[in-house]
Amino acid sequence: MAESLRVGQKLQSAQTCKEKLGAFRKGLKKLPLEFVYITAPNEIPRDNGQDVASIKEGSEEYGWWFSSQNDTYDPLSPSDVSKGYNESIELVKSTFINQGPFDGVVGFSQGACLLSIICALREQGSLSFKFAILVAAFKSRSSGHSMYYTTPISCPTLHVFGDTDRVIPKENSEDLLKHFSNATILNHPGGHFVPTQAPQRKIYTEFLEQFINKT
Repeated sequence: MAESLRVGQKLQSAQTCKEKLGAFRKGLKKLPLEFVYITAPNEIPRDNGQDVASIKEGSEEYGWWFSSQNDTYDPLSPSDVSKGYNESIELVKSTFINQGPFDGVVGFSQGACLLSIICALREQGSLSFKFAILVAAFKSRSSGHSMYYTTPISCPTLHVFGDTDRVIPKENSEDLLKHFSNATILNHPGGHFVPTQAPQRKIYTEFLEQFINKT
């Protein structure tokens, strides 16, 4: 019998994570997977340019860090600001201590950007896990994060990105990919979402089965 793989997931909030990855989980229901969700520690102000009318009553949005002092984030522009980043790293480390161990970690968009850094920290021995799945990922443009991309990252990874992603163009995901030496690629024809059609489910399954302990 295969042991359950424990997978930590990083989007901006636990609820958002469950919603965005719902089809992903269902598509892999035959695998022995257990998911743990965490919410980013930095609440995004509703007056920072977001369409307040589009936010459901009682819902909050969160980010892993901001690239400006006025609590906004531009994923593709260079910045010397990474406000809230240290709090996010401490949250991740405490989650590993209090809820781990984890076999792998999944991240989407900014969560995947953070995950690329976490993979680099894994190289240093700061965190321990077997694999990572990065969806719509990109290299952090914060000047303080450049040190994480100076040497090859050996963590086994699956990089998922879409040809028509207008939020994080695929070129940015491909640029990040260059820093990983043990990477598998899932390039799909869609946009900024987690693809879950049959061809993608096959790739997810084949990737994850490498890390399931069978007895």
